[in-house]
Amino acid sequence: MHDTSTRITRRETLAGIGGVSALALLPACTATTPPPGMASGSIKGLAPDAALDRIAYRMLAHEPGRATGLGVDVGEHAAWRATFGTPGEAGRSAYEATLKDIVAEVRAYPRDGLTGDQQVGFEVVETAFTRALEGMALPYGEVAVGSWRNSPYAVIQNVGGYIDMPNFFGATQPLKTAADIGPYMDRLAEVPAILDAETARIRDARGQGVVPPAFLLDKAIAQIEVAIKMAGESYAGPLAAAKISGADVAAAQAERLVASGIVPALQRQREELKAERAVAKDHAGVWSQPRGEEYYDWAIRASTTTRLTPDEIHRQGLAELKDLHARMDVILKEIGYTKGSVGERMRGLAADPRYQFAEGDPGRAEILAFIDDRLKWIKAQMPRAFNTLVDPPLEVRRIAIAEEPGAPGAYGGAGSKDGSIPGRFWINLRTTDLHRKYDLADLTFHESIPGHVWEGEFSNRLPLIRSILAFNAFSEGWALYAEQLADELGAYDEFKVGRLGYLQSLAFRACRLVVDTGLHSKRWTREQGRQFFVEENGSKVEEVASEVDRYCSWPGQACGYKIGHTEIVRQRARAQAELGSAYDLKAFNTAVVLGGNAPLSVMANTVSRYIAGAKG
Repeated sequence: MHDTSTRITRRETLAGIGGVSALALLPACTATTPPPGMASGSIKGLAPDAALDRIAYRMLAHEPGRATGLGVDVGEHAAWRATFGTPGEAGRSAYEATLKDIVAEVRAYPRDGLTGDQQVGFEVVETAFTRALEGMALPYGEVAVGSWRNSPYAVIQNVGGYIDMPNFFGATQPLKTAADIGPYMDRLAEVPAILDAETARIRDARGQGVVPPAFLLDKAIAQIEVAIKMAGESYAGPLAAAKISGADVAAAQAERLVASGIVPALQRQREELKAERAVAKDHAGVWSQPRGEEYYDWAIRASTTTRLTPDEIHRQGLAELKDLHARMDVILKEIGYTKGSVGERMRGLAADPRYQFAEGDPGRAEILAFIDDRLKWIKAQMPRAFNTLVDPPLEVRRIAIAEEPGAPGAYGGAGSKDGSIPGRFWINLRTTDLHRKYDLADLTFHESIPGHVWEGEFSNRLPLIRSILAFNAFSEGWALYAEQLADELGAYDEFKVGRLGYLQSLAFRACRLVVDTGLHSKRWTREQGRQFFVEENGSKVEEVASEVDRYCSWPGQACGYKIGHTEIVRQRARAQAELGSAYDLKAFNTAVVLGGNAPLSVMANTVSRYIAGAKG
């Protein structure tokens, strides 16, 4: 969601680039307000499926960029492809009003006679929108409606248009035919206003006393410097590379727009961040911000979809870490690592050149080849784990160089609902030292198959609103469960060290529970968080440096992973206990993934229905 408080029309921006043919690039209209049809009107009186679709389009009217990512900006909504939506506080207020209306309508909607899937659909909407409204009621921060990237800071090392916009234009905005050029340019003309609105928003937050940690600001300022240098490539580059009529002329116009509009906006944003840096402190946790404890309470509930307190989450992390390290200890002794703590021995393993990739581009090529091999293997195993199969289109891409310093080791997700945009596994290759041969397979399974890309492909087959709304605890819990499935399917039967990598991954997520709550509730320093990973789990220093910084800018997000995984495993144990010989792993996995991305309590209801059906 992009908030803007300064309105710069695309005509004004395009006029400023001096291109005589700029007006020829403008479409007939701009979708800054919801068009008639599915994107407006109450759900009262509609059939359940139609009501859920109406909710989806009413939401997307405020986030047309998201509609493009889903591939649903077509037909009566085709004009959405040319805009990012109503800007400024007016847009934010309108979105909030729509969410309030929908929640009230959903609560009043009659539930008698609904199918299980329809019931889940309404439960998911009410939970996601209610939680988003709670976040919007706070005086600062960015709320990702029905998603996971909530942050108290609108611009920081891993949040902001300076990161999102290049990724969007490079990977999501359609650019396949000459007809795509106009919408591309229209959206490009909106970027300066988006950036300036973010700058106004963080300036306003500074006035409230909300200033990010100094070490995060240092990263963000350095990254914006790179974004400024690469702006031409980021925004005009896709046009220059497009093999379609008129793209070369549009690329030249884009270059002028970048120079006259986007770069100055980035420079203004950089100067505001420098002003913040001049007064910033190094307190890592959100506790140090105004109403910080209240913010963290909301962030944890949004991430875990539970009512667990920070203390409860902290204790759970310590307990699970102890259990996982006991399992790792056995394998370490078997391969000759007998002295020292588990963390010390894992650091020794990381230093073993047998498990390191080569440096530089040769190592990067080696990493990509390794991923390709593991993808081929896991795809062949899926009939052993699921009754219903999908074949998601999938690309493995390097994270943009400008983003890499503040990015995690990897991330992934499904493609568009219509299949026009493939699922993607983004890998951080700023240094090959981020990865090891014993942990890269596990990372691949987590981000792609049967993890995020696989699960997302099933969600894409559900009603539109279920493809839009995602819950961190389920998304990341499922991806960890995917790692477990890969192990159970034999991924490491002939490579014990690989199983160590998998167990260390789970232990890493248990550490996250401890460190996230440590930073934001127990007032740990940044260095305390880093050292806990390194000393307790043997994590790589290079890896956890950005990892801990990520928790500082996304409070609570890191807690969703292990909380979600533990609950899925608990539900599986419940199904096994209640069904006995009638339990079937493939049927359980299929029921959970077909149930779709949902709050953990709703996922538990899905398992209850599976159990009831299996009992007959």
